[in-house]
Amino acid sequence: MARVIVQDENRTISDVAEIKAFLEPFGLWYEHWPVEGRLAADATDDEILAEFSAEIETLKQRGGFQTADVINVNADTPNLDAMLAKFDKEHTHSEDEVRFTVAGRGLFHIHPDQGPVFAVEVESGDLINVPQGTKHWFNLCEDKAIRCIRLFEDVAGWTPEYIDGGIHDRYQPICFGPNHIPPVSVDPIIKV
Repeated sequence: MARVIVQDENRTISDVAEIKAFLEPFGLWYEHWPVEGRLAADATDDEILAEFSAEIETLKQRGGFQTADVINVNADTPNLDAMLAKFDKEHTHSEDEVRFTVAGRGLFHIHPDQGPVFAVEVESGDLINVPQGTKHWFNLCEDKAIRCIRLFEDVAGWTPEYIDGGIHDRYQPICFGPNHIPPVSVDPIIKV
């Protein structure tokens, strides 16, 4: 399940209803769909699209989307760092960015015009949209693996429109699991 992390306020939200309530004023939707048992670990992109075809059709009607595809990357994906570099800097799109995660984890940082910068950590079963024109950036989690269904209004897809002077370097680019314990700062000088 997703988590919302408001780094500047040292706050994390993990309850689904609270996540939806937090995201709604910013125009983001969040839903959690059951994935467990619906896909084989080695499911092809076509099998993923077929398994979730009813949900994809509902989203197409809801948001005016014309097409869907699957993004499937992992640490062994050729040129992964160059691919990720296109999305890890603050940018916007001319249409909504909609992703349904079927495996893996990632982190969307959102920089609203009104409100704090926050991150939405998504994992298997999480659906999120980032409304057109919303400043954001995306990072993979530490295992560098994610499989998502993406929906597009324009069949050609979208390209990032970068923000001059973006603030993406000010925020932690890595997400951690719910059991992660942050490192403890230790004073290197021993006082006797």
